[in-house]
Amino acid sequence: MAEVKYEIIKNLGTIGEGSKGWKKEVNLISWNSRPAKVDIRSWDSRHEQMGKGVTLDKEELKSLKTMLAGMDIDSMGIE
Repeated sequence: MAEVKYEIIKNLGTIGEGSKGWKKEVNLISWNSRPAKVDIRSWDSRHEQMGKGVTLDKEELKSLKTMLAGMDIDSMGIE
Protein backbone atom coordinates (compact mmCIF):
# COMPACT_ATOMS: atom_id res chain seq x y z
CA MET A 1 0.00 0.00 0.00
CA ALA A 2 1.31 3.44 -0.92
CA GLU A 3 2.24 5.81 1.87
CA VAL A 4 -0.20 8.66 2.40
CA LYS A 5 1.51 12.00 2.94
CA TYR A 6 -0.27 14.76 4.80
CA GLU A 7 0.46 18.21 6.14
CA ILE A 8 -1.77 19.82 8.73
CA ILE A 9 -1.88 23.41 7.49
CA LYS A 10 -4.03 24.73 10.34
CA ASN A 11 -5.88 23.28 13.32
CA LEU A 12 -9.38 24.75 13.28
CA GLY A 13 -10.45 23.23 16.59
CA THR A 14 -11.10 20.17 18.71
CA ILE A 15 -14.67 18.89 18.98
CA GLY A 16 -14.16 15.99 21.38
CA GLU A 17 -11.77 13.60 23.10
CA GLY A 18 -11.96 9.83 23.35
CA SER A 19 -11.26 7.70 26.41
CA LYS A 20 -7.76 6.87 25.12
CA GLY A 21 -6.79 10.53 24.74
CA TRP A 22 -7.28 10.77 20.99
CA LYS A 23 -8.85 14.07 19.98
CA LYS A 24 -11.49 14.54 17.30
CA GLU A 25 -10.21 17.54 15.41
CA VAL A 26 -11.21 19.79 12.54
CA ASN A 27 -8.12 20.62 10.51
CA LEU A 28 -7.14 22.16 7.19
CA ILE A 29 -5.01 19.39 5.63
CA SER A 30 -3.12 18.90 2.40
CA TRP A 31 -3.17 15.22 1.39
CA ASN A 32 -0.36 14.05 -0.93
CA SER A 33 0.66 17.66 -1.72
CA ARG A 34 -2.78 18.50 -3.10
CA PRO A 35 -4.78 21.64 -2.29
CA ALA A 36 -5.88 21.73 1.35
CA LYS A 37 -9.33 20.55 2.43
CA VAL A 38 -11.21 20.59 5.72
CA ASP A 39 -10.81 17.28 7.52
CA ILE A 40 -12.61 15.86 10.57
CA ARG A 41 -11.05 12.83 12.30
CA SER A 42 -9.46 11.55 15.50
CA TRP A 43 -5.72 11.91 16.07
CA ASP A 44 -3.24 10.71 18.65
CA SER A 45 -1.46 13.39 20.66
CA ARG A 46 1.49 13.62 18.23
CA HIS A 47 -0.54 13.50 15.00
CA GLU A 48 1.29 10.33 13.97
CA GLN A 49 -1.74 8.03 13.98
CA MET A 50 -5.23 8.84 12.80
CA GLY A 51 -8.67 7.32 12.80
CA LYS A 52 -11.18 7.21 9.99
CA GLY A 53 -12.53 10.57 9.04
CA VAL A 54 -14.20 12.72 6.44
CA THR A 55 -12.57 15.26 4.14
CA LEU A 56 -14.60 18.11 2.66
CA ASP A 57 -13.87 20.45 -0.21
CA LYS A 58 -15.14 24.03 -0.22
CA GLU A 59 -18.57 23.27 -1.74
CA GLU A 60 -19.15 20.31 0.59
CA LEU A 61 -18.22 22.46 3.59
CA LYS A 62 -20.67 25.17 2.48
CA SER A 63 -23.43 22.55 2.15
CA LEU A 64 -22.67 21.15 5.61
CA LYS A 65 -22.67 24.63 7.14
CA THR A 66 -26.10 25.37 5.62
CA MET A 67 -27.46 22.02 6.76
CA LEU A 68 -26.21 22.46 10.34
CA ALA A 69 -27.55 26.01 10.55
CA GLY A 70 -31.04 24.72 9.74
CA MET A 71 -31.04 21.94 12.34
CA ASP A 72 -32.76 22.00 15.72
CA ILE A 73 -30.19 19.74 17.39
CA ASP A 74 -32.01 19.65 20.75
CA SER A 75 -35.12 18.13 19.17
CA MET A 76 -33.29 15.33 17.33
CA GLY A 77 -33.33 12.86 20.23
CA ILE A 78 -29.55 12.38 20.36
CA GLU A 79 -27.34 12.54 23.43
